[in-house]
Amino acid sequence: MTESADPTEWAPTPGRLPGSPAQDGRLKLFTFATAEKRVEYLWVLRAFDNARANYVVLLHAAEVARILEKIAADDPSGLLSPAEIGPLLEQLHAWEVLERSYDGTRAATLAEYRNRHFVYQFSQGGYQTFRAVEGVLAARSDEASLSRLALPDLLDDLLDLAAANRSGDEDGVYRKLGRLDATLSDIATRASHFYLTLGDLVRTTEITPESFLSHKDALLSHMREFSSDLARYTPKIADAIASVEATGTQEMLRRAARSDERVFLPFAERLEDWTARWSGVTKWFVAEQSRRSESERLGDGTMSAISAVLALLRRVTETRKGGVSRESQLRHLAGWFAATPSETAAHALFQAVFDLGRPRHLSVVHPDADLIPDSRSWWEAPPIEISRTLAETGRPPSPGLPARVQRNDGGVRRLREEQLRKQRARASAARSLADGGPYERTLDEAETDVLLSLLNIALTARVPVSGRTEKASGSENGVKLTLSPHDESTTVRTARGSLHLDGLRVSIR
Repeated sequence: MTESADPTEWAPTPGRLPGSPAQDGRLKLFTFATAEKRVEYLWVLRAFDNARANYVVLLHAAEVARILEKIAADDPSGLLSPAEIGPLLEQLHAWEVLERSYDGTRAATLAEYRNRHFVYQFSQGGYQTFRAVEGVLAARSDEASLSRLALPDLLDDLLDLAAANRSGDEDGVYRKLGRLDATLSDIATRASHFYLTLGDLVRTTEITPESFLSHKDALLSHMREFSSDLARYTPKIADAIASVEATGTQEMLRRAARSDERVFLPFAERLEDWTARWSGVTKWFVAEQSRRSESERLGDGTMSAISAVLALLRRVTETRKGGVSRESQLRHLAGWFAATPSETAAHALFQAVFDLGRPRHLSVVHPDADLIPDSRSWWEAPPIEISRTLAETGRPPSPGLPARVQRNDGGVRRLREEQLRKQRARASAARSLADGGPYERTLDEAETDVLLSLLNIALTARVPVSGRTEKASGSENGVKLTLSPHDESTTVRTARGSLHLDGLRVSIR
């Protein structure tokens, strides 16, 4: 970590929101990254960056070619001649990535001077754009981490800032504020990168269970340590911010603005810039009534990330146990598609798996054609009800022919045979009941059914006459049961138990 932030670094004016005309104009600086010759443009800018590292600012096309011979020896796309580099430089100048000026020292004659030799250098915005593109190309997802060790540095810098402001050390205030801003920006950038990478890890299907399980302990330990340190240092940093503000915030910011070396910015803009930076520091660690601090939100995000990693761990563990995962299912499905014998079969498999089809467009006249004419747009016309047949088949419904009667002769024959079998069994049970009589033995199940049926018929036909009940009878399957009064109760033993007839006697013949 450097002692102070680079105050000359090009950056948008604080408080200016993206989308303003000035911001939109800067977006064209990135055009070279998507142009057809983007690789050549990038090598040209790398040559300027190499020269800048050697304290050479202005370059001619021939000098760019000589630098590329050194730094692009392994890449043929970077070996460009001065004639090829010239148009590239002009286009980069048109995009405002490079600035152009005349170089009269190269002209030995008046004719050469009139040819207007040009030299080029990075514009401020162009250099930042180049650095941003190079940063994206060089970024590695496996380098994501949380800045746990920066928290004690923040606390020490705040204590030093309070001491410097208390003693009136303007340069010290400027250095410490710049260092605080740089450290806090690094924490925010690293946290965003880390959780973006972690989100990709949780959602991706490319990581193998072995790779994840080998790093899970280090990952969980890293997040838990950061969460613990953040919870421990946040109140201390908040107290340190309060001690800094107790020394006079406005005077501290004015001292930083006076010591700021960005001489091309007016004092008012420098003061506004440092005020915005200090406001960002306080919002990170000091909560307001209607808003939580960024450190609290970061702590919650860390705990949520730990939960997501544990859920992923559980899913990976279950996958290893079961042997089935989304990846294996998709690979198996891909094998099915590869094994289809024809394109038609592949389309049929796709339809069966994903159930996707073309939309069906219908055209129906509104019931009230005068109110809603056919010429009215579908966007304006109200919806109407359509039949299910029309929606499913695209054909309007019709009465159609009568449905054909389906006869199941085999089923009818089986039912008839079963019915005859039951009738024969019941007739046999009735004859057995008549031959053996209902008393002095135990009736089987079939005989019991016949007896109960005959009793039901006889009792239904039994009608009292002059206060007395005479005999009643019922017949079934050629057997007649007579129910007559008796001085005592009689009992018929059956397979279901004993049947007691109070004052009645049964005779069957």
